[in-house]
Amino acid sequence: MKYEILGQGFVTQRKSNTATAVAAGPRCAVTVQNELVCTYMVQSALGTNDFVPVLSRSKDAGETWTEEGPLWPRLRSKLSIFGSVSHSSAGQLFFYGTRTPIDLPGEKFWSEATQGLKPNELFWARSADAGATWTEPIVIPMPIPGAAEAPGAMCITHTGRWLVCYSPYNTFDPDTAVDRSQVVILYSDDQGKSWAHTSMFRFQEAGSGAAEAWVIELTDGRLLGSCWHLDYTNGKEYPNPYSLSFDRGTTWQSPQSTGIVGQSTGLACLPDGRALLAYNQRRHGKLGVWLAVANPQNGQFGLIANEIIWTAETTTQSDSSAEHRANGKTSLSVNLPSRFFPTAHFW
Repeated sequence: MKYEILGQGFVTQRKSNTATAVAAGPRCAVTVQNELVCTYMVQSALGTNDFVPVLSRSKDAGETWTEEGPLWPRLRSKLSIFGSVSHSSAGQLFFYGTRTPIDLPGEKFWSEATQGLKPNELFWARSADAGATWTEPIVIPMPIPGAAEAPGAMCITHTGRWLVCYSPYNTFDPDTAVDRSQVVILYSDDQGKSWAHTSMFRFQEAGSGAAEAWVIELTDGRLLGSCWHLDYTNGKEYPNPYSLSFDRGTTWQSPQSTGIVGQSTGLACLPDGRALLAYNQRRHGKLGVWLAVANPQNGQFGLIANEIIWTAETTTQSDSSAEHRANGKTSLSVNLPSRFFPTAHFW
């Protein structure tokens, strides 16, 4: 199986030495008008606690884009917001992620001393007009101590259950004990009024944890989760695991290997029931963005194709940013800050 590149370009290009010099975390969704919306965060510099979520729109299947501005302009100096857009079968758009208070201009959100994030909150918001306006961010209480890393989008199932996942992180407080050996998933059956939680992944390897966790619903109603699994003590990377749920996310299988070692993951469902796994490759093999197609089953990921779709000329922006710890955030969009997937028709 070979991918055909139908087009490529930029959703946004930022100007250096400005308050929005860096773009990160691009995510796409389709509106009921069959337009594409792409949300991403802009910030003044890598590692700075001043993320501002912005939305761009395309009316021609991704060929050209128009930036429409921040989702919440009045919050940009108060809260650093990182999140992802998704949509429901009813046509509403959702935005899920984390928000972190901004106490001082130019402050960092990552502590090398504790290997932790500045304390933050989970939140969600909704748009009923294809992203033109948004509700105020609504906090989702975190069920365990620690900060949250939550780059994946909210999953809204065909039965109406909402699911969000996150990786627990240390905070700036060295005395806060955090159970990092898991990916937490929360679910709500009353449109966000109340939430239950469990572990989507629970790791047996000592000193290991996760980042870049995602969850999606497949066409047959099964839920699929993925993440980046690594050892925090020595930087070892394990093959990216996946897990399936057959009961709408209430229980999950033990982690199973995809057979892929990549530095971040992102999931999407194809209409025929197969899954797309996009990931960033900065260490193992050809550098760039890769896209895998799989038919995941119990005990076998069912890999059908795994090819590079965009090649990087250089490894990273710095000599250490291939490491998970660099700037506290090593997602696909940090190392490729202004380019979305070059294959527009994969959205």
